[in-house]
Amino acid sequence: MQKRVLWAIVVAGALLVGVVVQTQAPGGPASPTIEQLRQVVSRLPSNRIAVPTNYDKMTPEQQAYVRSILTGPRSDISGPLAVMMVSPGLGDLSQKAMAYARFAGREGFSSVTPKLNELAILIVAKHWAANYVWNAHHNYAVKMGLPQEVVDAILAGRRPAKMERDVEAVYNFATEFLSTKRASDATLQAAKAVLGGDRGVVDLVGTMGLYQISSMMVAVDQTPLAAGAKPYFP
Repeated sequence: MQKRVLWAIVVAGALLVGVVVQTQAPGGPASPTIEQLRQVVSRLPSNRIAVPTNYDKMTPEQQAYVRSILTGPRSDISGPLAVMMVSPGLGDLSQKAMAYARFAGREGFSSVTPKLNELAILIVAKHWAANYVWNAHHNYAVKMGLPQEVVDAILAGRRPAKMERDVEAVYNFATEFLSTKRASDATLQAAKAVLGGDRGVVDLVGTMGLYQISSMMVAVDQTPLAAGAKPYFP
């Protein structure tokens, strides 16, 4: 009987060790230290919306929001995520959805390719004249394969003279949808063809909607740009 009990304890201990090893496997997000949390919060920008900048004086919900962001794919908090600090329930739901859109192409995130995802984000930024969003994404869009000529044309408010088939399909869909609040059957089918079907369209629309939230948050706060960044819109 004692041997059976001892064996059960050994097996349970081995299983527990396995769980711990799995949760601490390399590559996963590490839990931030209290000092890291304090440093990130101390750098939060505060403008028209009074964002807290002292981690120790935050509410438990706000502290949980900070930890939630920093244990995900982001290493810092800025822009709309900082603005939503004053409503951490909304903020946490939103930041997780925004991360799904922002890190498109990674496993577990949006199915839209980063190039086409960034294209949609820039079209939304132009629609809202959102300097913060444009500044955060226009260089990354080019890095992800979106031609500079296309980015320049969107900024200037004109249709790009030359586009690849996938870029043109998403450009037509995003601009038509934002300007008319509808998407024709032909435009939708063309978007489906380059986005891999219905899921790609839904993920793309999700990105557009989420980045309108981002644009609105920084607009109401009038969030300043990073030092040295120039505004592209009045």
